[in-house]
Amino acid sequence: MLWGKGRRSENIEDRRGIRMPGGIAGGGVGVVVIALIAMFFGVDPRVILQEFGQEQTPTGQEQAVPVDPAQDKLKDFVSVVLADTEDTWGELFQKGGAQYERPRLVLFTGAVRSACGLAQAAVGPFYCPGDHKVYIDLDFFTTLEQRFGAPGEFAKAYVVAHEIGHHVQNLLGTSGKVRGEMERSNQERANQLSVRQELQADCYAGIWANHANRSRHILEAGDVEAGMKAAAAIGDDRLQMQTQGHVAPESFTHGSSAQRVQWFRRGLESGELSACDTFKS
Repeated sequence: MLWGKGRRSENIEDRRGIRMPGGIAGGGVGVVVIALIAMFFGVDPRVILQEFGQEQTPTGQEQAVPVDPAQDKLKDFVSVVLADTEDTWGELFQKGGAQYERPRLVLFTGAVRSACGLAQAAVGPFYCPGDHKVYIDLDFFTTLEQRFGAPGEFAKAYVVAHEIGHHVQNLLGTSGKVRGEMERSNQERANQLSVRQELQADCYAGIWANHANRSRHILEAGDVEAGMKAAAAIGDDRLQMQTQGHVAPESFTHGSSAQRVQWFRRGLESGELSACDTFKS
């Protein structure tokens, strides 16, 4: 990616120098489950913790810790990607006669407090609709590369753009409608709605890539392939096969690898919000 000369966002909130308590009180099995769910993007930690009976209660005091200087370049990269999403969605909202509210992106280490509760890094990057913030532990990108086989800067940019996609859903009212319908649905239907919401965020990530490249020419050879690889790496079918040895489509919450690649590609090729209506497809 050609990002070095890009604008840096002013909406980065760096909490990496603050380490939260080492654990969350509750049953040990819940920690294992949360670790598995770490493989997914866009998960509300409050939902995960409540689902498995985990109390969101810190077991100690916050501590000041040194920040790894090796991550400075990665922080800079995330700041540029965030700024680029701000420019892209700002333009698109303006064309639609609305104003885009820029979210803040919180960098943290280990665990973090949000309006959605206390979350550990194991839940992966997430967006909290309660405070309009994206939360990322930069160590996740190492996991993305080493465990999921999705290296490269554009794979990392895809992660950020996907979470910003959830913010866009929140601003457009999609998230609230989905939550309301999920509360009235059985588990299978709720899972289907979750899949559609996640696939739409993938499509929105593709929209960002389309506009960013057309306006600012940020993509290099191989970048699109890296994004596709990242999308495929975190498909429900692939993750279930890795963790439980079989695939259970009825329990999907984010979509299969093929679906995630399909919807990311659709946003990338069209650049249009109208192409991302996963709820009617």
